[in-house]
Amino acid sequence: MKKHLKKAAILSMTAIVAAAAAGCGSSSAESAADSSAETSSSGAEDSSEKESSADGTYRIGLLQYVQHDALDKCRDGFIAALDDSGISYELDDQNAAGDTPTCTTIAQKFVNDGDDLIFAIATPAAQACAAETEEIPIVLTAVTDPAASGLVESNEQPGGNVTGSSDLTPVADQIDLLKQIFPDAQTVGILYCSAESNSEIQAQMAREACEAAGMTAVDYTVATSNDIQTVVESMVGNVDVIYAPTDNVIAAGMPTVAMIANANGLPTIVGEEGMCTAGGLATYTIDYEELGRVAGEMAVKILTEGASPADMPIEYYPSDKLRLVVNEDTAAELGVDVSGLEME
Repeated sequence: MKKHLKKAAILSMTAIVAAAAAGCGSSSAESAADSSAETSSSGAEDSSEKESSADGTYRIGLLQYVQHDALDKCRDGFIAALDDSGISYELDDQNAAGDTPTCTTIAQKFVNDGDDLIFAIATPAAQACAAETEEIPIVLTAVTDPAASGLVESNEQPGGNVTGSSDLTPVADQIDLLKQIFPDAQTVGILYCSAESNSEIQAQMAREACEAAGMTAVDYTVATSNDIQTVVESMVGNVDVIYAPTDNVIAAGMPTVAMIANANGLPTIVGEEGMCTAGGLATYTIDYEELGRVAGEMAVKILTEGASPADMPIEYYPSDKLRLVVNEDTAAELGVDVSGLEME
């Protein structure tokens, strides 16, 4: 059965949300006023759930690579899962502000502090943590392909101290959406950060999908956020549509992308809802808060049931829960008719 879009600032086809993060370099002590869950937790006085800490409270290090909506939602979902479980915990909540050396410094702190578990949001954060310890369990999220990123032996059988939930997005469906809205498009500019392995994987998938749809794909890459304005300006007049996957640098810089692209009549199909809200035109999105919650539930099993990351397969978002999101303000600015969009 087909579900038709209803007009709204942001339209959706299934009840889900997306995105995630936290303040730069903030610790749990600094954020206690915002969420008591970040300094200590509620519930469960059962000593059987507290075997790993002398005082019955688990120490959990949280490392988020950069702040933007998708990663913020992962963080929120993870904390919600911990709270719902009733375990007692202290959360060392850290954000690397998009700086890889800072990820390493924070990861080293978690190891030196003897944390019971580490939660890593996004590939650079997970890689930094995995490089520092093979003993402390690491649960990741917002990593497209943990195996291809060198974090696990295989996504089906991780084999080490790392597991978690993947944010593999429906790239082919998103390119189909692009073709549905712009049937005459010939050239698609794929915008991503060349330093992110997740983005390289998605870019390859996008190139293949564009070729299958009879379009030419051209890569436009940035090394840092400082390159975004120049690169997007270089796309004007050279491509018909921009496709931006779930890339952390582009997601954080999406307001700049949208400002330049929309002002020049250049539409952008994006990888997730937060990027659409920030000015992109449309996407099929996964629910990043749910991804974080799944990771949190995995963490609870490791802490309270003795589950081993080595035997816990990477979890993926169900394709039947994907949601179509359209930014009608952007559509109006571009003069694009989205009233007939539909999703199977």
